[in-house]
Amino acid sequence: MITETLSSLLHQCSKSKALRCGLSLHAAVLKTCIKLDVFMSNHVLNMYAKCGQITFARQVFDEMLEKNLVSWSAMISGYDQAGEPEMAIDLYSQMLLVPNEYIFASVISACASLSALTQGQKIHARSLKFGYESISFVSNSLISMYMKCNQCSDAFSIFTNTPEPNRVSYNALITGFVANQQLERGFEIFKHMLQQGLIPDRFAFMGLLGICTTTENLKRGTELHCQTIKLNLDSTPFIGNVIMTMYSELHLLEEAEKAFKLIEKKDVISWNTFIAACSHSDDHEKGLRVFKQMTEESNVRPDDFTFSSALAACAGLASMRHGKQIHAHLMRTRLYQDLGVDNALVNMYAKCGCISSAYDIYIEMVHHNLVSWNTIIVGFGNHGLGEKAVELFEQMNATGIRPDSVTFIGLLTACNHAGLVDKGQVYFNSMEETYGITPDIEHFSCLIDMLGRAGRLNEAEEYMRKFPFWNDPVVLGSLLSASRLHGDVVIGERLARWLLTLQPVTTSPYVLLSNLYASDGMWDSVAEARKMLKGSSLKKEPGYSLIEVSGIVEKFTIGDFTHSRSKEIEGILKTLSWAVGEFTLYN
Repeated sequence: MITETLSSLLHQCSKSKALRCGLSLHAAVLKTCIKLDVFMSNHVLNMYAKCGQITFARQVFDEMLEKNLVSWSAMISGYDQAGEPEMAIDLYSQMLLVPNEYIFASVISACASLSALTQGQKIHARSLKFGYESISFVSNSLISMYMKCNQCSDAFSIFTNTPEPNRVSYNALITGFVANQQLERGFEIFKHMLQQGLIPDRFAFMGLLGICTTTENLKRGTELHCQTIKLNLDSTPFIGNVIMTMYSELHLLEEAEKAFKLIEKKDVISWNTFIAACSHSDDHEKGLRVFKQMTEESNVRPDDFTFSSALAACAGLASMRHGKQIHAHLMRTRLYQDLGVDNALVNMYAKCGCISSAYDIYIEMVHHNLVSWNTIIVGFGNHGLGEKAVELFEQMNATGIRPDSVTFIGLLTACNHAGLVDKGQVYFNSMEETYGITPDIEHFSCLIDMLGRAGRLNEAEEYMRKFPFWNDPVVLGSLLSASRLHGDVVIGERLARWLLTLQPVTTSPYVLLSNLYASDGMWDSVAEARKMLKGSSLKKEPGYSLIEVSGIVEKFTIGDFTHSRSKEIEGILKTLSWAVGEFTLYN
């Protein structure tokens, strides 16, 4: 009776992963001098394995005088679930008994984790020999294994030979095709699943919603979203978070917010996803409001990713006040330093104009990764401290960390702002020669702008002929602006005509050309440029300024007088003895 009770309780501990109770029960087994036969030992072994205590489980396994298939199965599956696939395969190779379906499923899963195709094929052959291949446990593991080894045709062959494929079979096939970039086949399998009368679960939707992040797949994404609503899955964090991410990637913040509000029990990932979505859509103010709501109205504790996202929102708003509040909170409550949060702090202070505080945090960091170096290099570059940015780049090289594309954007920007033209050219040329990084449009724009500002317009044109970005409107506009700055009408006019053939979507080329003519006193040409601008039907986007007042960001746009407190502002200006005719109110 005692044996049956202890066995039953150990089984419940395994199911609920109740380690402390399991330890007490194991002690009770030893104290009551109950004979540790294979039956009782298997329960103890399984309890430790299910609770993630794989070392204790192996100790029990090794001390067992007799082992049966359940013992081997519990230990092999324990290693697989504990993230030790090598040990699972090694233990399987020591097994003299004929495996059952559970052992085959676990060891094949371990092969999938390691992408060990050859080993997986051998085990597949053995499962076929003993007639286990068609059992769902095994066939589903085989589908996953072949998909993770990029053998889609073999996985599909297993699927078609499975007598009664279940939802797990379909999910494995769908996620496998998606992971192997065979998106259409993934959608085809999903449709086939519906035709067979199977109701998709959250795993099927997660795989497909995760790839609907382009405008081409938006219709499919919304259709899947509708199906999750019908199945009442959209209100779960698991699916709701993926839906938010899909809309966020498409900059559809209102749709992402609707999905966020419908999640019934929001977890930390839900909050993090929506805060990040706000930043991704450049609505940093809303991101901070959501962060405040999370900390004040929910029972969910922010994690490192939450703080990193909130600090990114502060950086986007250049809101030093909010950034310092978050920093102070971190100093009071965090006993350890997280690299991602530290990088976000450096970025926030740098973008808020306090490069000294950014550098102080950078110096105090225990570890630096590539993001850390890039952030501080870009920070110094944007503050016009090009020499310091170059010095840090050389230090980074000395530590053995290889730069990436972002590093060179920061470095070239730094050289541009500091007037280090020759050094900037050297770094640009070294990208492909030394580091194997092909310059893209952003690097090229930095180089052209740098040469243009220095008045080296002919060199800039030579570079434009060498690279495939010669017809990019941003690059041409940058050089046109430099032509106007240095009064080179000949090059400027040529660039403007070239740029206008590309059908610009902004007024900048017309305005720059007009100003270029005006600087040389060519008033007839100024009139012609203005006439061209008028005929283009383009309108200049009004400029605006942001100012933070008592923690609230106010936006003032040229020509807009609809601010709710415009009368108060006008009154203050009068109080300061400004003549009404001498100022213009911008809101």
